[in-house]
Amino acid sequence: MGFSDLRIVDSEAHRQEGARWVAHGSGDIIDNARFFPTLADALADIDFTVATTARSRAKFHYYATPAELLPLMQEKSQWMERAALVFGREDSGLTNEELALADVLTGVPMVADYPSLNLGQAVMVYCYQLASLMQQRNEPVVIQSEEQLKALRLRARSLLGTLGVADDVKLADWLEQRLGLFAQRDTAMLHRLLHDIEKKLAE
Repeated sequence: MGFSDLRIVDSEAHRQEGARWVAHGSGDIIDNARFFPTLADALADIDFTVATTARSRAKFHYYATPAELLPLMQEKSQWMERAALVFGREDSGLTNEELALADVLTGVPMVADYPSLNLGQAVMVYCYQLASLMQQRNEPVVIQSEEQLKALRLRARSLLGTLGVADDVKLADWLEQRLGLFAQRDTAMLHRLLHDIEKKLAE
């Protein structure tokens, strides 16, 4: 489907004999997979991170479905070079600490009381849904800033501290997750708004 950059975190499963058989003709991806000791290390050069999770396991409750993720990533691809789609462990998924490294969370809506897909099924769903991104060609926009979203997060956290509400976990979690859903234009406008608020508070 066009996805070729595989990064493995703290696992040797891809080196097992059965891995190549399960890969069904994608042995080159396994051969070129890169290993990292932690998820933070694997994401060090990534501009935008999407993490998959089951709703019932997540500390956070704001996430995009696979269908909602496609237009979001199409917009992000115009001003960010590298995006990562993160899948968790087969048995336990991603920890809350690992989910906190993501810009956006995503989950597959399920009817069952205990929604869960196995890892292979989840990868197939997302690769199929996002395959069109690999054929997309974008002209670079005039205003580009790969650090804009990171800077906005830091600025928002600082403002929460200034307002004395940094300990409001629900508000902080909501803000962290919603910021990742903003388009580039909205992100730039929010920067301007926060600047005006900071200026007013400093008077």
